[in-house]
Amino acid sequence: MCGLGRGILASIREVAKLANVSPATVSRVMNGTAKVDADKRERVLKAISETGFVPNEVARSLFKKSAKTIGLIVPSIDNPFFTQLASVIERTADEHGYRILLCNTGNMVEKEKTMIQMLTSMNADGIIITTSNEEIRDYIDACNIPIVITDRRMKKLMKCDYVHCDHYEGGKIAARHLIECGCKNIVCINGPQDVSSAKARYEGYSDVCKELHIKEQCMDCDYDFEVGLAVTEELLEKYPEVDGIIACNDMVAISVYKVLHKRGIKVPEQVQLIGFDDVQLARLLTPELTTIAQPIDEIGKKAAELIINKGECNADKQEYIFKGQLVVRETTNNKKEELHEKTRNS
Repeated sequence: MCGLGRGILASIREVAKLANVSPATVSRVMNGTAKVDADKRERVLKAISETGFVPNEVARSLFKKSAKTIGLIVPSIDNPFFTQLASVIERTADEHGYRILLCNTGNMVEKEKTMIQMLTSMNADGIIITTSNEEIRDYIDACNIPIVITDRRMKKLMKCDYVHCDHYEGGKIAARHLIECGCKNIVCINGPQDVSSAKARYEGYSDVCKELHIKEQCMDCDYDFEVGLAVTEELLEKYPEVDGIIACNDMVAISVYKVLHKRGIKVPEQVQLIGFDDVQLARLLTPELTTIAQPIDEIGKKAAELIINKGECNADKQEYIFKGQLVVRETTNNKKEELHEKTRNS
């Protein structure tokens, strides 16, 4: 060591020696875990100031049984839904003095396993994860810290809380809206069917078709902008008479609009379009995108609070389901809305 001048990282023992107290007393002052004589407390604080002592956060977390850290594991930060969700979770955590550690896995199960192990070894206070990988079940069940699964649902509920939107009802709302808007030839662009959210959205659309005796027409697609471009080109070749499209999420809906615009197909005059999520980009598109809005703020806030309020998270595990909401903008021609507007102005 080069001495105990300011700016030099010191150990807790060196702080204790300078303050003429025990290392345990330094820990008590740092963590506020017990009452310390005012004179000793003053000497410790002065020694910390003089040495520029930086406490080891891992050691502190082990001592306090809390790292004030929440792990957030998402499948893709390229998807703006997860970017917005992360922002809400980070804001909620910050309000309670917690930090967020964001982990991007590319939906790869091995990365998810690695991130769970890492966060557990760091003594994180909990993990919020979006996953469709059933293979991760044993890792989650064996985890000794709270885990909350968001946006998706495993085939069998595990010992963790779930926070997500009612994707099935959202699919029904989307289908009914296009029908109410006069569409006769609707095509549903499905998200990956091994993802619970995508499967539920498609099932909602499918059940409306069965209920109203409408032919089901669909195309498979990933939650991806580039893939959405290619799928839309195929859709227009396979279903040239299409007049309504349900996209699996807003990013794919934007892909659809881009292809339609390039081909000179007018939206909503010739083809009406609806997305899912209501990400910020949906309002920036021209025309603005009609979509099924997930309550991202409520979902993110609830997920973070379940970790922060450990008493609630360690109680009986629960599933929190939020309702999606139809947001009518400019890519659909809502005849009921138009009629209401004309009646009101007459």
